[in-house]
Amino acid sequence: MFYGAITALITPFQNGQLDEQALRKIVRWQIDQGINGLVPVGTTGESPTLSEDEHKRVIEITVEEANKAVPILAGAGSNNPIEAVNYSEFAYQAGADATLHVAGYYNRPNQEGLYQHFKYVHDHSKLPIVVYNIPPRAVVGVEVSTLARLAELPRIIGVKDATGDLTRPIRERASIQKDFDYLSGDDISCVAYNVGGGQGCISVSSNVAPKQVVELHDLCRAGRFVEAAALQDKLFALHNALFIEPNPAGPKYALSLLGLCSEECRLPIVPLQASTKATIRQVMQDLELI
Repeated sequence: MFYGAITALITPFQNGQLDEQALRKIVRWQIDQGINGLVPVGTTGESPTLSEDEHKRVIEITVEEANKAVPILAGAGSNNPIEAVNYSEFAYQAGADATLHVAGYYNRPNQEGLYQHFKYVHDHSKLPIVVYNIPPRAVVGVEVSTLARLAELPRIIGVKDATGDLTRPIRERASIQKDFDYLSGDDISCVAYNVGGGQGCISVSSNVAPKQVVELHDLCRAGRFVEAAALQDKLFALHNALFIEPNPAGPKYALSLLGLCSEECRLPIVPLQASTKATIRQVMQDLELI
């Protein structure tokens, strides 16, 4: 269902409120640039600091504005499975194509607890599920054997892998006996991940340079990995600059330079230092994005 360049959308704000007009503009621009899919209200979308109403409204607007042009993988994860089911049900009603679920943060469950969390969400929701495996943020990680066990559930269809372990798609493909979406969660290493059997990336950089990130993944899908690696080298400075300070302050500032939204984030994310802004601006000029 999901492949190529899939943008982990920022959530635009204006004066502390959700900027619905800017979100619609960003979604349309992403589609016009050829993006392969969209993820509203993930971590890059500042989901931890959105209210329930805002979270649902972002999904609703993204689905409406995309109008079936690309698949929508709605962020619905929570360390509380009841809340995860609530967001999943709303995503289904809104018309999303699948949901993205992270688990484990703060609770620190063992592997059986992780399995039971995802199984509960699976059994009490309707949409396909992509498991978000990000130990640096969630503290615990989904082991290969646990993911293989989860993949036996019919509507668990893929993984967003932010482990940093480039052997994961190789080991997981050896253990999972069905069609499965293997998606990187890291722009910098996504070409190597695709060489190992991945099909794309849920990207932060594609907020800013969707056309170029789509081109990179088109090259990967065509097996032209040498050319893809050369383009990744060209984009490396952008990937790096956007993460000098905590995400999504970097992408939001970059999008403000493109005239798509304000650079406003919610606490505890704070405005960028002047030196970081200068670096991002320079990199965007070098790539002829501005």
